[in-house]
Amino acid sequence: MLRPMRIHASIEPSEAHRDDLRRAAPGITFGEATDGPVDVLVSGRPSDEAVAAIAQDGALVIPYSGVPRGTLTRLQPRPDVRLYNLHHNAELVAEHAIALLLAASRRLVPADRELRAGDWTRRYQPDDSPQLRGQLAVIAGHGAIGRAVGAALRGLGMSVAPVTRTEGLDALDALLPRARAVIIALPLTPETEGSFDARRLALLPPTAILVNVARGPIVDEAALFEALRSGQLYGAGLDVWWRYPKDEAARSDTPAAEHPFHELDNVVLSPHRAGHAAETEAHRIRHLADLLTELCAGREPPTRVDRDRGY
Repeated sequence: MLRPMRIHASIEPSEAHRDDLRRAAPGITFGEATDGPVDVLVSGRPSDEAVAAIAQDGALVIPYSGVPRGTLTRLQPRPDVRLYNLHHNAELVAEHAIALLLAASRRLVPADRELRAGDWTRRYQPDDSPQLRGQLAVIAGHGAIGRAVGAALRGLGMSVAPVTRTEGLDALDALLPRARAVIIALPLTPETEGSFDARRLALLPPTAILVNVARGPIVDEAALFEALRSGQLYGAGLDVWWRYPKDEAARSDTPAAEHPFHELDNVVLSPHRAGHAAETEAHRIRHLADLLTELCAGREPPTRVDRDRGY
């Protein structure tokens, strides 16, 4: 038996998707401004006023994975508010991580660029591409994304060593010297920020490829650039960065980092779009509808965030 709840979503879904959400949570409203107190607010970066409108012991749902630090800060005066997020795009992010890994391992981007210009030279040169099959892949973070990445890598014939946050990141140090691939799928928290520093990157062999589909600041930017520039690492695939456009006008002219990663042929650059696909919004609405159904039924959804740990 679903109990009536006042639910407001700041997202603007299509009319068909609105109908899906209304079936899960009758009476749900949409738009930026809330009309009075709400039991559940769906918003990634709510204003102070929106947070204040959440009823006592209410809930905030982040409609994607991860929690913005500003949102955690705004919630500090409201310890009563339960916090949830969605993992609707985990499989899409995992697919993108595999694409970055394969492209970096076989130098597909420079090969594509050269052949477009009619240059076949690379075909006749020695190829030092490291094979993935039979090698070790270390996955830092074993949530929904990490588990999906692991399944795909096993399908490629790699052995997989997941490192969970509960184990502690120090567990990485014994694995990295044997790794052919490292996939970062951690949340950005004070514990994980900068955790892939110069010391940890130096543990990797020169045949290793690092893929980051989590958050840029988990990796030390200067240390990664130097490791790639010097050949200490074979390659990298990066979907997340240290700099982002501040507004719409800056979207066509914003370097993603202080260091010129774009000058390195052993890096595949991607503009934080791992979770984007034609099906993304449908997945988001389905997962959100399932979560709201659980809340309306008085059950605890599985994606509750530990506010103290930030994930």
